[in-house]
Amino acid sequence: MIRVKTPSRLHITLIDLNGKLGRIDGGVGIALEEPSIVLEAELIDNGIKVEGDDSGRALEAAKRVLKAYNLKRGLHLRILQKYDEHVGLGFGTQLSLGTAFAITNLHGISVSPRRLAKIVGRGGTSGIGVAAFEFGGFIVDGGHTFGVNKQKQSFLPSSASKAPPPPVVSRLDFPEDWLAILVIPRARQRIHGSLEVELFSKYCPIPIDEVQALSHIILMKLLPSLVEKDIVEFGDAISKIQNVGFKKIELNLQSDEVKKIMKTMAEAGAYSVGLSSFGPALYAFVDSEKKASTIAKAAEDDVKEKGGRVLITKANNKGVKLSKLS
Repeated sequence: MIRVKTPSRLHITLIDLNGKLGRIDGGVGIALEEPSIVLEAELIDNGIKVEGDDSGRALEAAKRVLKAYNLKRGLHLRILQKYDEHVGLGFGTQLSLGTAFAITNLHGISVSPRRLAKIVGRGGTSGIGVAAFEFGGFIVDGGHTFGVNKQKQSFLPSSASKAPPPPVVSRLDFPEDWLAILVIPRARQRIHGSLEVELFSKYCPIPIDEVQALSHIILMKLLPSLVEKDIVEFGDAISKIQNVGFKKIELNLQSDEVKKIMKTMAEAGAYSVGLSSFGPALYAFVDSEKKASTIAKAAEDDVKEKGGRVLITKANNKGVKLSKLS
């Protein structure tokens, strides 16, 4: 029997949804310690038995892996810990990869998470979730080739794309002493599935000048500030990202309640407040426990009436964790 613990991930932004240079997508994100998914798995004689919420997604991933490697033994999988899906933290990728990783390890098969992602159908737009699972840390991926006979011919979210996971072009350890305040409001509408496909179709391509402006912020502000561990500059870069490119569209789609929480967190002392993917998950990074507690308390007061979750966590710089129980 083995236990698998996956990170969650923040998706800071997609980079290029224009395609003028012959590539699209590209992403920036951070792996988080919590919330996380914890699975326990063991081989059985035959069949697939999945216990716990979201068993359907895990079952589908298990079937794909067993078929891909022509494995005859059965599987007993227990989902012991999870977090909400479609809130901007990459639940689908982590559960699918966690299931696939458990199966291949039980069978002694050495295979990369990138290969597993292709088998279970994840990473078709953003590679942040796959890289967060494999490596942890702060990640920039290089997107996909775009055009006739290329990896992608249209603008699609990961859930609707069959492209392979994109290459990681930068991976850095995230400062261990920076704390993340994560707020997950209870949203009336979660953006996924056909609605997500519709939004990509409606708003893409993004104007090239916005893609260029975003790339400038990432290369000359976000990345250097992280290397130099300058949280003020890092926060300023996150703030600037909220107002350009596809992230601006994702933010504009949020409810008044979500925007109010962002304002509350900023007024409570956050260097910046970002929206992860389509949200409604919000994040802020600070460099002291006192600041983290103050911002978390302010956010809790805002989510109290509508419901939601607030937690203080930190980056995960290791990726998935595997433990052998027997």
